[in-house]
Amino acid sequence: MQKMNNLNYPILVCIFMVLYGVVNGSLLHRRFEYKYSFKPPYLAQKDGSVPFWEYGGNAIASAENVRVAPSLRSQKGAIWTKNPINFDYWEADIAFRVTGRGRVGADGLAFWYTQNKGSYDGEVFGSSDKWNGLGIFFDSFDNDNKHNNPYIMAVLNDGTKVFDHKQDGSTQLLAGCLRDFRNKPFPTRAKIEYAQNVLTLLFHNGMTNNEKDYEVCFRAENVQLPKNGFFGVSAATGGLADDHDVIHFLTTSLHSPDQAPQGNNIPGEDTQKLTQEYQEYQQKLEQQKADYKKDHPDAEDPNFDEWYESDNQREMRLIFQSQSQMFDTIRDLSRKLDEVIGRQERTLSLISNQQLAPGQAPPPPQQGGQVPPQQGYIDTIRRHEVDTVINNQNIISNAVREIRQFVLEVKQRSDTIINNQAKQPTAQVQSVGYDTQSLVSEMRDGLNNLKQSYGNVVQKLSEKPNCPTNTCVSVTMLLVITLTQLVVIMGYMLYRDNKDSQAKKFY
Repeated sequence: MQKMNNLNYPILVCIFMVLYGVVNGSLLHRRFEYKYSFKPPYLAQKDGSVPFWEYGGNAIASAENVRVAPSLRSQKGAIWTKNPINFDYWEADIAFRVTGRGRVGADGLAFWYTQNKGSYDGEVFGSSDKWNGLGIFFDSFDNDNKHNNPYIMAVLNDGTKVFDHKQDGSTQLLAGCLRDFRNKPFPTRAKIEYAQNVLTLLFHNGMTNNEKDYEVCFRAENVQLPKNGFFGVSAATGGLADDHDVIHFLTTSLHSPDQAPQGNNIPGEDTQKLTQEYQEYQQKLEQQKADYKKDHPDAEDPNFDEWYESDNQREMRLIFQSQSQMFDTIRDLSRKLDEVIGRQERTLSLISNQQLAPGQAPPPPQQGGQVPPQQGYIDTIRRHEVDTVINNQNIISNAVREIRQFVLEVKQRSDTIINNQAKQPTAQVQSVGYDTQSLVSEMRDGLNNLKQSYGNVVQKLSEKPNCPTNTCVSVTMLLVITLTQLVVIMGYMLYRDNKDSQAKKFY
């Protein structure tokens, strides 16, 4: 029974809020009050003033917002309406930002509705203490060290009480809620409504840019506020500092149907003047139509009703558009539902058409020749196939390992050859891959050997006395043969070095 009550409580609260909004909206007449509001763009004038408002202290007004207190230590500022309000019930919509570099900020922002305007450098969030009326505080700093800040609270005062800073006003608050309003990606908003002696605060946490994403912070009944009060916003900083920016302050007056303002409250003389001007304009327009018909007798009278959309046509168009949107949404939902059903059917078909395990006999057919559905999981791969895949992976891994070792060995040998050539006193690493100095040395040795052989041959020929005077081989022929041998030897050596250099390119 207790669980049922816990489940029904949120539903009852939602139903109550809906009914309250419907009844309240139907019983109260709403009217925007521009003399008690400010909003961008062009919030401040060229001289820095805000129309119908006055500010002081450390407050700064710009075209986009009012910085009530900047992010400096011990700063205080406030902005107040110049004239008192002339209606009993109201709604104030405030959009603000509280931003700072630190994890903890101070001190906070305050909304005021008081019988008299407060100061601009007071002790309570930049305004005067012992106020007569309502103060709603957006407190950032935890003075009582209870780890319950940032906190939003409403405090009533009759002009005699001193605000308890040490306890963060917890002993004096009317209602409140724990909400974080610092360093949000979008402006935080508070909608404060006072109607039929009921005070309600709706809070937007600034995490989305949806203007309707409000939640109830508190609701207090039997709240008596003084009449003809002033609206104000103040802020203050301490040892820690935040930027306190108010983006807009929109005021809406709430009236019962019998007290709703009629027209624009224009005085009688002005009303008669405007009525006379309107009648003169209508007569002038009719005279222009008559002159046009007189000058253009063949012109047909235009049917102005066909040019504009009637109320019934507009209503039908709106109904058709809404129905078209509903049809498109239902069609998309139907398509997604078909996709889900198709996936389920494919899954069920895979399960029902699974393969039999090895060695398992098929089940006997049922009556009518139907085969009963098989049970178990789908055998998509066999054990020997898994072993084959694993063996292939092992072979590939071993081949890659061998290739890696071979590459490392080739790299090591190439490094060794380069180091050995670099260690020689006159060695240079040639781009073609062989040492020119070694080649010259080998050619010198070959020439010396050839010279020695030639000397031995000449000596042996000189020792034979019976040698015929006419030799078969002349000196020129001998030199030609010698040069030919030298050319052959040099060509062979170049060919060998070229082969060695080409072999080294693979390392």
